[in-house]
Amino acid sequence: MGAVTVAGRSVPVGCGLSMFDPIYLGRDEYGRPVYVRLIYKNLLSGGEPGSGKSTLINAICCHAALCADARLVLFDGKWVELGQYEDVADKFVGPDLADAIVTLKRLQRVLDNRYAWLRAQGRRKIVASDHLSVIVAVVDELAYFSATVGAKQDQEEFSTLLRDLVARGRACGVIVVAATQRPSGVDIIPASLRDIFGYRHAGRCTTADSSDLVLGRGWASQGFDASAIAPEQSGVGYLLAEGGVPVLMKTPWMSDGQIEAVVDYAAWTRRTDTIPDPAQIAEVVSIKEAA
Repeated sequence: MGAVTVAGRSVPVGCGLSMFDPIYLGRDEYGRPVYVRLIYKNLLSGGEPGSGKSTLINAICCHAALCADARLVLFDGKWVELGQYEDVADKFVGPDLADAIVTLKRLQRVLDNRYAWLRAQGRRKIVASDHLSVIVAVVDELAYFSATVGAKQDQEEFSTLLRDLVARGRACGVIVVAATQRPSGVDIIPASLRDIFGYRHAGRCTTADSSDLVLGRGWASQGFDASAIAPEQSGVGYLLAEGGVPVLMKTPWMSDGQIEAVVDYAAWTRRTDTIPDPAQIAEVVSIKEAA
């Protein structure tokens, strides 16, 4: 990462990451690196507060922020979990269910337009050479929007729209990453929604049933029980991804300062405005000084 000089001006240079690349999420219990390809997939993460969901989300968001072919759409019921990424997001939704519903409807229109384009091309999914941006929709605290605030009908509309996004978005480059700290009821993570997430991550849960609610029924009885993770093992969880069997792994923690550094650089490389000529800057400064 860095900059090059063109015509005497500094131009930001990105790090060359792509959403079609594997994303580093941490290490497994044997110390081996864990990578996943999120393209054509979606990811659901659940666990009690402090279980490490945020570290997983940060790993994905930082990768997406540094990708030239990614656009972030963020839903954050607490403002602060994803707030640091607002400067690199196309859209940031705070604790506002009405705004969340409108934003999901806009993404739904994107799906329709992209599938119309694919149909015209006689194809079923986008590829990297299409040079279409991969839209990464991140929902932090799913339960806030689906079961906590607003009228029941609005919560159900949000859940229905999100389910459509998860079900149809993969092939046209719209990825959903959702997290909740209340994986304790089917009203928050209905099986019909959970089962269409290709990847699932369970941080420490309070019960084996809650663990199964995230990973899928029966995994706890086979030894993949997130309720057995020790409370002090923050960032440790079971990831159900490639291979079809949950893998015990630990996601690396990032400080607020480290996240800020990544986002600042990502925002710099994402600038679309023309870099002003130094002579013009000097002229503006001289005018202000004269005033």
